[in-house]
Amino acid sequence: MTEVQVERLQKMMAASGVASRRECEKIILQGRVTVNGKPVIELGTKVSPTDRILIDGRPLRKERHRYFLLNKPPAVMTTMKDPRGRRTVAELMDKERERVYPVGRLDFMTEGLLIMTNDGALAQGMTHPSYHINKTYEVVVDGHVEEEKLDKLRTGIRLCDGMTAPALVEIKRYDSRRDQSIFEVTIHEGRNRQVRRMCEAIGYPVRKLKRTQVAFLSLQGVKKGAYRELTDDEVVHLKKLVMHHE
Repeated sequence: MTEVQVERLQKMMAASGVASRRECEKIILQGRVTVNGKPVIELGTKVSPTDRILIDGRPLRKERHRYFLLNKPPAVMTTMKDPRGRRTVAELMDKERERVYPVGRLDFMTEGLLIMTNDGALAQGMTHPSYHINKTYEVVVDGHVEEEKLDKLRTGIRLCDGMTAPALVEIKRYDSRRDQSIFEVTIHEGRNRQVRRMCEAIGYPVRKLKRTQVAFLSLQGVKKGAYRELTDDEVVHLKKLVMHHE
């Protein structure tokens, strides 16, 4: 007799593209989910693919996993909706049938590479603090930055939430006309506003911030505000990166 595979309800909901696992937990606690006709409000509930799951009265459909690389413009929220009516990344992706979600986040004014997917397992793996997924940012600051200041970022700097891991830092150029320095910072942590706070800590507040790379993925060929679907090979490579750290 074949054993029926069971898993936690919120995990199955996230895998089906409903929302992130944390958001799915909120939906369950709000009493919006029924399993085989009975309301479920306990997060530990186990379900199988044969169970009839309804969310707000609608059947849970298993969506195919989709993976996109979005070039987020500045002044766009990395959320699915914004109570203040600001533009969101969801609006940039509204032509797609599947509802995809951002992996991690970029600040409102930070632009650049953002992965969007409905694969909850991959998203969780890529944002887990123990998985060292490199993220590279192009930073623009006023003035001429001394190497000694950048060395502090290279060795780690104390922020209010502790020491940062050593960052890779490379000066790109100095724009004498604008009196601005442009350099690259590569980190693998995912603290809130981390690059901005690191630069403030060495006395150079960020004027412009753009994420140019996540792991092996870059913005090449993707215009600001546009997106492309990841290739099968890229998806396999990303999954291997996450599995490698498990």
